[in-house]
Amino acid sequence: MQGISLPSRSSDETLILLKAGNLVNLPENYLMKFWMYHIMTWPQLSFVAENDKGHIVGYVLAKMYDEEESEEKGGDIHGHVNSISVLRSYRRLGLAKRLMMLSQDAMYSVYKAKYVSLHVRKSNLAAIGLYRDTLGFEVAEVEKKYYGDGEDAYVMKLVLKNQS
Repeated sequence: MQGISLPSRSSDETLILLKAGNLVNLPENYLMKFWMYHIMTWPQLSFVAENDKGHIVGYVLAKMYDEEESEEKGGDIHGHVNSISVLRSYRRLGLAKRLMMLSQDAMYSVYKAKYVSLHVRKSNLAAIGLYRDTLGFEVAEVEKKYYGDGEDAYVMKLVLKNQS
Protein backbone atom coordinates (compact mmCIF):
# COMPACT_ATOMS: atom_id res chain seq x y z
CA MET A 1 0.00 0.00 0.00
CA GLN A 2 1.54 3.28 -1.11
CA GLY A 3 -0.53 5.37 1.27
CA ILE A 4 -2.81 8.33 1.57
CA SER A 5 -2.22 11.52 -0.38
CA LEU A 6 -3.86 14.74 -1.44
CA PRO A 7 -5.33 14.68 -4.93
CA SER A 8 -3.63 16.99 -7.38
CA ARG A 9 -5.86 19.87 -8.42
CA SER A 10 -4.32 19.86 -11.89
CA SER A 11 -4.70 16.15 -12.51
CA ASP A 12 -7.60 15.33 -14.82
CA GLU A 13 -6.65 11.68 -14.50
CA THR A 14 -7.11 11.78 -10.72
CA LEU A 15 -10.58 13.24 -11.12
CA ILE A 16 -11.53 10.62 -13.68
CA LEU A 17 -10.27 7.84 -11.41
CA LEU A 18 -12.13 9.25 -8.40
CA LYS A 19 -15.34 9.44 -10.41
CA ALA A 20 -14.78 5.87 -11.64
CA GLY A 21 -14.36 4.64 -8.07
CA ASN A 22 -17.57 6.40 -7.12
CA LEU A 23 -19.43 4.76 -10.01
CA VAL A 24 -18.19 1.29 -9.03
CA ASN A 25 -18.92 1.50 -5.31
CA LEU A 26 -21.80 3.88 -4.70
CA PRO A 27 -25.32 4.41 -6.02
CA GLU A 28 -24.99 8.20 -5.64
CA ASN A 29 -22.95 9.61 -8.48
CA TYR A 30 -21.85 13.17 -9.13
CA LEU A 31 -21.14 15.23 -12.23
CA MET A 32 -17.49 16.01 -12.98
CA LYS A 33 -18.03 19.70 -12.16
CA PHE A 34 -19.08 18.68 -8.63
CA TRP A 35 -15.76 16.85 -8.12
CA MET A 36 -13.75 19.72 -9.61
CA TYR A 37 -15.53 22.34 -7.50
CA HIS A 38 -14.84 20.50 -4.25
CA ILE A 39 -11.22 19.72 -4.98
CA MET A 40 -10.49 23.24 -6.19
CA THR A 41 -12.41 25.00 -3.40
CA TRP A 42 -11.34 22.85 -0.43
CA PRO A 43 -8.16 21.04 -1.58
CA GLN A 44 -7.03 20.42 2.00
CA LEU A 45 -10.06 18.25 2.83
CA SER A 46 -10.05 15.52 0.17
CA PHE A 47 -7.65 12.60 0.11
CA VAL A 48 -7.02 9.45 -1.90
CA ALA A 49 -5.58 6.07 -0.93
CA GLU A 50 -3.35 4.36 -3.48
CA ASN A 51 -2.07 0.82 -3.67
CA ASP A 52 1.60 -0.03 -4.30
CA LYS A 53 1.03 0.29 -8.06
CA GLY A 54 -0.29 3.83 -7.69
CA HIS A 55 -3.92 2.90 -8.39
CA ILE A 56 -6.54 4.80 -6.42
CA VAL A 57 -8.33 2.37 -4.11
CA GLY A 58 -10.23 4.83 -1.95
CA TYR A 59 -11.05 8.47 -1.44
CA VAL A 60 -12.83 10.96 0.77
CA LEU A 61 -14.44 14.06 -0.73
CA ALA A 62 -15.36 16.79 1.75
CA LYS A 63 -16.31 20.44 2.00
CA MET A 64 -16.86 23.27 4.43
CA TYR A 65 -20.11 25.09 4.94
CA ASP A 66 -19.61 28.83 4.59
CA GLU A 67 -20.79 31.23 7.29
CA GLU A 68 -24.22 31.75 5.72
CA GLU A 69 -24.81 28.01 5.31
CA SER A 70 -23.52 27.39 8.83
CA GLU A 71 -25.95 29.91 10.28
CA GLU A 72 -28.80 28.03 8.59
CA LYS A 73 -27.56 24.83 10.26
CA GLY A 74 -27.07 26.12 13.79
CA GLY A 75 -24.34 28.74 13.49
CA ASP A 76 -21.15 26.73 13.94
CA ILE A 77 -18.60 26.53 11.14
CA HIS A 78 -18.47 22.91 10.16
CA GLY A 79 -17.32 20.44 7.56
CA HIS A 80 -19.29 17.87 5.64
CA VAL A 81 -18.21 14.57 4.09
CA ASN A 82 -19.90 14.34 0.71
CA SER A 83 -18.53 10.95 -0.24
CA ILE A 84 -16.15 8.27 0.96
CA SER A 85 -15.44 5.04 -0.84
CA VAL A 86 -12.94 2.18 -0.68
CA LEU A 87 -12.78 -0.58 -3.28
CA ARG A 88 -14.23 -3.83 -1.92
CA SER A 89 -10.93 -5.71 -2.10
CA TYR A 90 -9.29 -3.03 0.10
CA ARG A 91 -11.95 -2.82 2.79
CA ARG A 92 -11.38 -3.80 6.43
CA LEU A 93 -7.78 -2.51 6.24
CA GLY A 94 -8.46 0.75 8.05
CA LEU A 95 -8.33 2.91 4.92
CA ALA A 96 -11.74 4.51 5.40
CA LYS A 97 -10.87 5.39 8.99
CA ARG A 98 -7.54 6.91 7.93
CA LEU A 99 -9.16 8.89 5.12
CA MET A 100 -11.85 10.22 7.45
CA MET A 101 -9.32 11.15 10.16
CA LEU A 102 -7.16 13.07 7.68
CA SER A 103 -10.14 15.02 6.40
CA GLN A 104 -11.48 15.71 9.90
CA ASP A 105 -8.07 16.88 11.10
CA ALA A 106 -7.81 19.29 8.15
CA MET A 107 -11.32 20.63 8.85
CA TYR A 108 -10.27 21.38 12.41
CA SER A 109 -6.74 22.69 11.82
CA VAL A 110 -7.27 24.66 8.59
CA TYR A 111 -10.84 25.92 8.96
CA LYS A 112 -11.41 25.70 12.75
CA ALA A 113 -14.51 23.57 12.19
CA LYS A 114 -16.52 22.78 15.31
CA TYR A 115 -17.97 19.56 13.91
CA VAL A 116 -18.29 17.41 10.81
CA SER A 117 -21.51 16.02 9.39
CA LEU A 118 -22.40 13.38 6.85
CA HIS A 119 -25.39 11.51 5.45
CA VAL A 120 -25.57 7.74 5.39
CA ARG A 121 -28.26 5.37 4.17
CA LYS A 122 -30.21 3.83 7.03
CA SER A 123 -29.59 0.44 5.42
CA ASN A 124 -25.78 0.84 5.26
CA LEU A 125 -24.96 -0.93 8.50
CA ALA A 126 -21.24 -1.30 7.76
CA ALA A 127 -20.83 2.45 7.23
CA ILE A 128 -22.95 3.27 10.27
CA GLY A 129 -20.71 0.99 12.33
CA LEU A 130 -17.59 2.76 11.07
CA TYR A 131 -18.97 6.22 11.72
CA ARG A 132 -20.57 5.47 15.11
CA ASP A 133 -18.43 2.76 16.67
CA THR A 134 -14.98 3.53 15.22
CA LEU A 135 -15.05 7.29 14.65
CA GLY A 136 -17.53 8.41 17.33
CA PHE A 137 -20.25 10.00 15.20
CA GLU A 138 -23.77 10.26 16.58
CA VAL A 139 -27.08 10.28 14.75
CA ALA A 140 -28.39 13.86 14.88
CA GLU A 141 -31.55 13.38 12.84
CA VAL A 142 -33.23 11.37 10.10
CA GLU A 143 -33.73 13.00 6.73
CA LYS A 144 -36.74 11.36 5.12
CA LYS A 145 -36.42 10.28 1.47
CA TYR A 146 -32.99 11.90 1.19
CA TYR A 147 -31.72 9.57 -1.53
CA GLY A 148 -32.94 9.44 -5.11
CA ASP A 149 -34.51 6.02 -4.58
CA GLY A 150 -36.51 7.32 -1.60
CA GLU A 151 -34.41 5.78 1.18
CA ASP A 152 -34.05 7.77 4.39
CA ALA A 153 -30.66 9.02 5.57
CA TYR A 154 -29.19 9.41 9.00
CA VAL A 155 -27.54 12.78 9.45
CA MET A 156 -24.55 11.99 11.63
CA LYS A 157 -22.32 14.48 13.44
CA LEU A 158 -19.00 14.39 15.21
CA VAL A 159 -17.70 17.22 17.39
CA LEU A 160 -14.11 17.92 16.39
CA LYS A 161 -11.18 18.40 18.70
CA ASN A 162 -7.47 18.33 18.06
CA GLN A 163 -6.83 14.81 16.73
CA SER A 164 -3.08 15.10 16.22
